[in-house]
Amino acid sequence: MIKRTVCLALLGLGMAASTAACASDAPEFMSPGWAKDLCTAWNGNATLTEKLAGAWIKNDGKQGYKVMEISDSSLKGVEPVQLEIAPKDGKAMCIYGGAVKVKKLNYNYDYKMWATTHDWYHMGSPMMAMMFGRLNFKGPKMEAMENMGPFAEFLKLVAETPATVPPAS
Repeated sequence: MIKRTVCLALLGLGMAASTAACASDAPEFMSPGWAKDLCTAWNGNATLTEKLAGAWIKNDGKQGYKVMEISDSSLKGVEPVQLEIAPKDGKAMCIYGGAVKVKKLNYNYDYKMWATTHDWYHMGSPMMAMMFGRLNFKGPKMEAMENMGPFAEFLKLVAETPATVPPAS
């Protein structure tokens, strides 16, 4: 009960909100294990796998995948995680979720996103989140703007993928 209460307080969710984000057997938020679960969730989301299967996934600098690096600016000392998204069977599929593998991102096609723990869980629309500084972003901005619908689905997945929240450092 203490862990759940602390988790809810950290997230600012209130008692009526879902506690899926604080499941005790879930990996820590922004950990490689959590990123693996996020990758699995991506592959189960038709909006992401199908709507990003066109021009978005093809803009990969001929490396065969796009990198999405995400981090939590509240969790000092916690390394970012990465997803690799690649074309597979006519869909945009997550082929890797875990610790950072690609150290040097190319912002012509790769993405880097960061926000506070609270903001990850209360993101809302991606456009509003970026306008009000709740979501920080580097990457192909025009491409992101053309894909706001799928991008909103991704932000929901970040909040919905079960995780425990480590204490802020």
